[in-house]
Amino acid sequence: MDEIVAEYIRRTVLKIPRDEIKTMLQKWGFLSETQLQTINFHQIKENISQDVVQLCEENSTNIKQAAVLDIIYNHIYPNKRMWSVYQMNKRGEETEIFDFTDFKKKFKRRLRSALKNVTINFREYEDNAIWIRVAWGTLYTKPNQYKASYVVYHSQTPYVFISASTLRSNLPLLCQALVVASNYHDIREMELRSHSLNSLKDIVFKRYSQNFQTYCPRPLQERNVAPESADLRIIHENKSEKERILRVNREVFGDGPQPKLEFAQYKLETMFKSDPKIDVLDKREPFRCLVKFSSPHLLESLKSLAPAGLADAPLSPLLTCIPQKARNYFKIREKKGVFPGSFVSP
Repeated sequence: MDEIVAEYIRRTVLKIPRDEIKTMLQKWGFLSETQLQTINFHQIKENISQDVVQLCEENSTNIKQAAVLDIIYNHIYPNKRMWSVYQMNKRGEETEIFDFTDFKKKFKRRLRSALKNVTINFREYEDNAIWIRVAWGTLYTKPNQYKASYVVYHSQTPYVFISASTLRSNLPLLCQALVVASNYHDIREMELRSHSLNSLKDIVFKRYSQNFQTYCPRPLQERNVAPESADLRIIHENKSEKERILRVNREVFGDGPQPKLEFAQYKLETMFKSDPKIDVLDKREPFRCLVKFSSPHLLESLKSLAPAGLADAPLSPLLTCIPQKARNYFKIREKKGVFPGSFVSP
């Protein structure tokens, strides 16, 4: 085992919380129970990592085997990475039986036809999720194991969750390999990003149940109130207004916690309206704008606007329906046949 592999294993072990190192090494499966019993897991992490490296040297562990430990760590702690959602499309409505072995073969063949120096690992989990780890090299350098890309692909759905490497130039190669291996035609980003992988899954798999706005505010009715009861009326109206805001907010967002979404983007089109007698525009083309939202917890931030007095209740559907708008945006663009920045299978 060379020094590069030894250092990579040491750094990977140091990332793991000390109380979980033994459990993750057992899931890794490259060290026997007898070997694990020789490690004192109560010592400092630096010493534990050195003991693990020594045992791996005895087993002649290679970089491909070492990378599996990193997959296990990222599967347990997916929130350490930023994830983006992609959706794939077929030309027709045909469905095919998914073959994991065939998928791996096509994925590796497609990727290595474009770039030889890559390390590719696969790991399948019980929820039909395939975790793929790709470490990228160049024509003249070995793969950089510390800047790997991660892909989570659910084989029974067209959705792919990608945590790209800082080497963004490799993203087109990764998307093309996914399209070819999964027998789809093209792939496009859905403009939803978050550190919370599970929240993104809740949104695209529609496991997140959001109440859509049905509330219509009624105009206030004027009443004649005696001066001596004005203060009591103000107190009563303030209390009633707070209760109304909370009720409307609950109707729109529901009672449960919101999915942790950190970035959302969609495009809007609106027509210019004017007096038909005044010829302002030569052509009746819609105005187009790009709307971007970002926050450490976007949906919870929107939910808190009205109770905090920063916005009227109910909020505009343009704000409360961001997850639904993102899905609808993709469908609308698909019908129009406009796919900027997409990756299409040859």
